[in-house]
Amino acid sequence: MAVDEHAPPILELDGVSVYYGRSRALNEVSIRVRPGEIVSLLGGNASGKSTTMKTALGLLTPTTGRVLIDGEDATAVAPAGRIKAGLASVPEARRVFPEMTVEENLYVGGYVHRERRSVLAERAAELFDHFPRLAERRRQHAGTLSGGEQQMLAFARALMSRPRLICMDEPTMGLSPLFVDRVLDEIVRLNERFGLAILIVEQQAELALSIAHTGNVLVSGEIVLHGEATDLLGNPAVREAYLGKVA
Repeated sequence: MAVDEHAPPILELDGVSVYYGRSRALNEVSIRVRPGEIVSLLGGNASGKSTTMKTALGLLTPTTGRVLIDGEDATAVAPAGRIKAGLASVPEARRVFPEMTVEENLYVGGYVHRERRSVLAERAAELFDHFPRLAERRRQHAGTLSGGEQQMLAFARALMSRPRLICMDEPTMGLSPLFVDRVLDEIVRLNERFGLAILIVEQQAELALSIAHTGNVLVSGEIVLHGEATDLLGNPAVREAYLGKVA
């Protein structure tokens, strides 16, 4: 999806620093996500990727800096308030509710708006149309789905709140190569069909940059590189020094 570079960002982290006790996890991190933009956040283990995501979603409060949603200071806004403002989450390892059915998992995704069940049912029907595999398994317990199917359920559950921006934490983790490709294709499809902005945290540089518009590289809690995804993909500093060689 084409991105208007002059459009104001939906989400902005402005000079955010986060500490765990005396240990600094993020140091003056600044990231912007505009409407319809896929932004990748790259880095190795313990680079600060998940901390950045948790801060964006309101699960952590920065020691310094601000989190802005639509230009308004949302630093003190709780996660539920951020969901109401248009953010949604696809967490690491999917975290579906295994003892609940596929359909029940979807209903949980729409809880924050306190809408009538008929409204949620209509929205779930739209998503079953988009994810026909889930429609076939709507009465099946989520814990019995394959990893790839659970990832699709996590996507659909996030969409139930009608977000404008979805934060995805390691969406390809633990999936077979076949499902990795399907997940990446689905992220692009969500971006194009629904006009969603996406902030994707990913350890595998080539995967994330292949679908992103822009990228950011985190090292020890600091953004060391930022730019167009295509430029970063060919940058030796990304491919070798920070994330290792990518075949």
